[in-house]
Amino acid sequence: MGMSQTQNCFGYPLSIFFIVVNEFCERFSYYGMRALLILYFTQFLKWDDNLSTAVYHTFIALCYLTPILGALIADSWLGKFKTIVSLSIVYTIGQAVTAISSINDLSNSNHDGTPDNIAVHVALSMIGLALIALGTGGIKPCVSAFGGDQFEESQEKQRNRFFSIFYLAINAGSLLSTIITPILRVQECGIHSKQACYPLAFGVPAALMAVALIVFVIGSGMYKKVKPQGNIMAKVVKCIGFAVKNRFRHRSKEFPKREHWLDWAKEKYDERLISQIKMVTRVMFLYIPLPMFWALFDQQGSRWTLQATTMNGKIGILEIQPDQMQTVNAILIVIMVPIVDAVVYPLIAKCGFNFTSLKKMTVGMFLASMAFVVAAIVQVEIDKTLPVFPKGNEVQIKALNIGNENMTIFFPGKTVTLDQISETNEFFTFDVNTLTSINISSNGSPGVPVKYTFEAGHRHTLLVWAPNSYRVIKDGLNQKPEKGQNGIRFVNALDYSFSVTVDGKNYTDITSYNASSYQFLPSGMKHFTLISAGIPENCEKSFKSELGFGSAYTYVIRTQNGCPKEKAFEDISPNTINMALQIPQYFLMTCGEVVFSVTGLEFSYSQAPSNMKSVLQAGWLLTVAVGNIIVLIVAGAGQFSEQWAEYVLFAALLLVVCIIFAIMARFYTYINPAEIEAQFDEEEKKKNPETPDHTMDPVTQTVM
Repeated sequence: MGMSQTQNCFGYPLSIFFIVVNEFCERFSYYGMRALLILYFTQFLKWDDNLSTAVYHTFIALCYLTPILGALIADSWLGKFKTIVSLSIVYTIGQAVTAISSINDLSNSNHDGTPDNIAVHVALSMIGLALIALGTGGIKPCVSAFGGDQFEESQEKQRNRFFSIFYLAINAGSLLSTIITPILRVQECGIHSKQACYPLAFGVPAALMAVALIVFVIGSGMYKKVKPQGNIMAKVVKCIGFAVKNRFRHRSKEFPKREHWLDWAKEKYDERLISQIKMVTRVMFLYIPLPMFWALFDQQGSRWTLQATTMNGKIGILEIQPDQMQTVNAILIVIMVPIVDAVVYPLIAKCGFNFTSLKKMTVGMFLASMAFVVAAIVQVEIDKTLPVFPKGNEVQIKALNIGNENMTIFFPGKTVTLDQISETNEFFTFDVNTLTSINISSNGSPGVPVKYTFEAGHRHTLLVWAPNSYRVIKDGLNQKPEKGQNGIRFVNALDYSFSVTVDGKNYTDITSYNASSYQFLPSGMKHFTLISAGIPENCEKSFKSELGFGSAYTYVIRTQNGCPKEKAFEDISPNTINMALQIPQYFLMTCGEVVFSVTGLEFSYSQAPSNMKSVLQAGWLLTVAVGNIIVLIVAGAGQFSEQWAEYVLFAALLLVVCIIFAIMARFYTYINPAEIEAQFDEEEKKKNPETPDHTMDPVTQTVM
């Protein structure tokens, strides 16, 4: 064992303060980056929801598969300290590469605000995420265990309190980062064109990871460093492998059966190790249903965030970004953990109910299932507010009068009279095959037929400004704007052309009595600037407008008192379902997490031998990885036309798994590993009186 002289502060080793700060910064880095990912994929890389969800959950799965590799490296080769330092360097590089991948000007040679070579950004981001997955997963099983190594045997109370502080550091880092990085994302930055500031939002987590590495290295001289003593996981795998092979070789009936299939390893391995592995496999068997919980839990960062983009983020005086809703989980965790421990569990105990660990986990799975039922109900309410778009042979037409006299429009089966600078109050739906004629008239003049071939499945706007003057515009907007963006276009009712700039976007050379295409802007106050040589010097050339979430507007620019003046017309109403309606589903999911995740770790440690805590920790993290793989399979295979149906499917799957787990738990018998190991110690003393007590490996405690 390599170690330095222990320095204490308030009864704690001074070295653990460096470890706690390191964990805070690392969790800030990880969760801050993760909060942005789904919107980075959909808004910057322009991937659809399904691809974005698939890549997101693949990344999460990798983050929970690599801890096995980290544990192997630490236990067999480098030791915890060198493993943490080495993989933290990889981690920091990955965060930096991801931040670089989000720089719009990296491939925007024509400075039009759109990357010319999106493949470069995709390649860099995938390299960055792969390095992050290796780094964060690799150090995950090492950092908290390394902190536990700093305490002496007589400091058990301080060590237990350290893990509580460590868990608090995790949640504090998560909470702050999921608030701060979305705020940074909505800022505007760029060299040649202003865009959502993903480089800054990803850059801050990268900087925090560099700080985490530096802080950890600064404390190097104070750490107690335990040398690697061989990997217990390798021993477990070899023992199980030998038992299976030996059983297969002796499968004929002439060989007597043994009480347990692992007993077939007795020819090579001692009974203590076999007994310990039996304890582990009994718990591992109970792990089989657990991935389904994580399949639902980790969708907070994907499907639930995407759901939030179709909602209104205005809560009182606050404007919440979709990716900030994830902070609800972190806030509720900080609130609910002490309430559940100090109030709920004692009340249940006073009622005389034996609320065992496995019963708690069953309740946690049920609560998570109900969270997705609530999410489905919210989705149904969102769907009710969505506009109706044309399907099949249908076309939709809206008339917009941009002239200086009243106009009458004769549609098949209906007649509409429009005042100056006004529009029909809705899109009219027609079958393209029965849309025989549309006529325009003004002040009793003969009707003028509209000559245009309307395209089925699309919305169209009929611009009119005189009986013989009209233009039909195919809108090109056949769905509600995605990700909470707002579709904005301009109609020119002036006698000269103009351009418009807003938020780094340019509407170039909009000719007289014509319309621009829609461009999409995020929510908030927007400042529009008109650019034209035809605008008189004394006229105001800019105006501002507040945009909500998921709307579409047409701004008509006409002359008023010799100056250009805007008038807005709503094409698609903004989102009306408030993001606050997601709070109940987050509350249920968080309650499920408290009674499932925390209890699951406690149960695993209480039922495992002291030298195999790391084995069960790797198994526990593996259930998270498998859960994210389940999301990939279900979401990929399902291809649901309605999102609420996918939520219901996940809720039903977890409910079924919950019932299966409850049955498995009913037949589980709790054990005390310490007593079993003590029996082996007694037997060894009797066989070898002069042999000292069997020394167990240090207890490895790991907090997720």
